[in-house]
Amino acid sequence: MKLKNLLSLLAVILFVSCEQDLNKKADKIHEEIVSIDTHADTPLNFLDEDFDIGKWNNFDSTRTRIDFPRMKAGKLDAVFMAVFIGQGERTEEGNSNAKKRALKIFNALYEKVGKYPEQAEIGYNSDDVYKIKNKGKSTVYIGVENGYTIGNDINNIKEFYDLGARYITLCHTKNNDICDSSTDKKGPEFNGLSEFGEEVIKEMNRLGLIVDVSHISDSAYFDVLELSKTPVIASHSSIRAICDNPRNFSDEMLYALKENGGVIQICILSDYIKQPKPYPERDSAFKALRIKWNGYQGLTEEQYNQASKEWRALQIKYPKELATVADAVDHIDYVVNKIGIDYVGIGTDFDGGGGLADCRDASEMKNITIELLKRGYTKEGIKKIWGENFLRVFRAVEDASVKPI
Repeated sequence: MKLKNLLSLLAVILFVSCEQDLNKKADKIHEEIVSIDTHADTPLNFLDEDFDIGKWNNFDSTRTRIDFPRMKAGKLDAVFMAVFIGQGERTEEGNSNAKKRALKIFNALYEKVGKYPEQAEIGYNSDDVYKIKNKGKSTVYIGVENGYTIGNDINNIKEFYDLGARYITLCHTKNNDICDSSTDKKGPEFNGLSEFGEEVIKEMNRLGLIVDVSHISDSAYFDVLELSKTPVIASHSSIRAICDNPRNFSDEMLYALKENGGVIQICILSDYIKQPKPYPERDSAFKALRIKWNGYQGLTEEQYNQASKEWRALQIKYPKELATVADAVDHIDYVVNKIGIDYVGIGTDFDGGGGLADCRDASEMKNITIELLKRGYTKEGIKKIWGENFLRVFRAVEDASVKPI
């Protein structure tokens, strides 16, 4: 019995020692690389006066996932913050309202980040993340999620570029004037890109805006690859063979991505990582909330903030069993084994639904690196996954652009 206890104690000591070694190794790697999360919806929090991105916001009490102190704790150097607009009416008034809200979020983003010049800077090109990291600061890049904000005015693309946007996610959960969504219950409208969508791709290529294919339908995806003169990204998507969701990539899409030279940034939203278990009470509660707040469309600022608070309350009342970092790295492994290590990265979708049982917020991002080390990934491989694969695409898009006068 004594021998058994001794062996158990030794096993615990060895485990703790191994974990400490991996933690130190991960810290050292993060000192020598840049780590980029290519998609977070954190700017939605900026419309809440109580949220302060320069201070540590406890996840359990705020249900928020990114701020500058937590980025530092998790060894996350840079994040693409999305100017996200939910789908509304595709009318002149709807388009106008969408753009107004987008501009409001742009302004809030600059205001909130600008309060902490000692902690972070806005990045505009692929080299900025290195320069800003060398100053000991975090980098905030800007993306626009949902081309609905463009409406049917091609000139809006340059306006968003001039405001600092460096990618546009072509659509969200519903079809818009650019393309079909992967999840619109009405089904396809254009069977891919619309004629206007083709012009959008050309203009994005011209300006140096990265084309983001997350959320778009399979047909739209292949239309984009045929048309775009630059590599594309999926800023927050995962693998359909592991988790059968239309938002995720099929093997055929992966093969085409490699040919395009693009990159898929694995989304750590649990439902895209692992098939969720049935939870009818939770589903009913969230369905009722969506109905109450009109699918979160056409809300005033006050209404949106109240809807967000009620959404967070339901998250607490009906906690969901989440996928783990190990589950997420299975998706990375799949891409590496299928098309190679040069075509995969990480886009959390934090503050938009992303989060895992053991990676709840930015302070725990290093756990992904530790899991990669456990699976035998080298520093060079981890460097590619955490940033260099995405930056390769970023540079290619910059180099191919015709700089606006």
